[in-house]
Order: sequence, then C-alpha cells, then structure tokens
Amino acid sequence: VQLQASGGGLVQAGGSLTLSCVDSGGNFIRLNDMGWFRRAPGKTRELVARISRGDDVILKDVAKGRFTISRDHAKNTVYLQMNNLTAEDTGLYHCNKIPPSYDYWGPGTQVTVSS
Repeated sequence: VQLQASGGGLVQAGGSLTLSCVDSGGNFIRLNDMGWFRRAPGKTRELVARISRGDDVILKDVAKGRFTISRDHAKNTVYLQMNNLTAEDTGLYHCNKIPPSYDYWGPGTQVTVSS
C-alpha cells in the first residue's frame, strides 16, 4: 500500500488548494480513519484534520473555518480543501491513517503560500 498525496503547489496568501490522497491498494483508505498531516519548516509534523470511516470529521484549530476534509468512498480518496491560505500553512502535507503508521507516510505534497 502506498498513499499518494497530490494537489499541492505555490499559491498566494488568501488562495485555495485541494489536496487528494489515493491509496494504491484500493481498500486502505476505505477501511481506516484517515488524517491529513503537515510539517512546516522547522516544526514537527502536526495533524490538521481527520475523518473517520463513518465520515465524522475533526478539524484542528489551525483548520477550523478554512479547511474541509472529505472522503469519496467510490474513489477511495480523501480530500483536504484549503481556503484562505496563509504563509503559516506552508509545509509538506501527508495523509495517513489514524493513528498514523510509519509505513504509510508516502512522499507527501508540498504547499507553499507566498505572502
């Protein structure tokens, strides 16, 4: 199983991005609670948002009011819609199961917000 995160890029402050996470196995995302994590430069990795198998959502404070996490069961994909981005959102974003496993971090997708 490999979790492939995509959708990152360079965006101006106030802009939006939608990240996607797909697993190569086809069932991993469907069978697990999933989360989006990020590692900002010089900081430790933090959980940004999580979604359960039943689509219950928990957003961390940094995401509330700006980010939306969702899941497409048919496509076995988890999304992170990010709006009103700020420079503090810059970082490498990963998806992983909850609780996260070392084996499934994948390469992540870089988000860079210019101020």
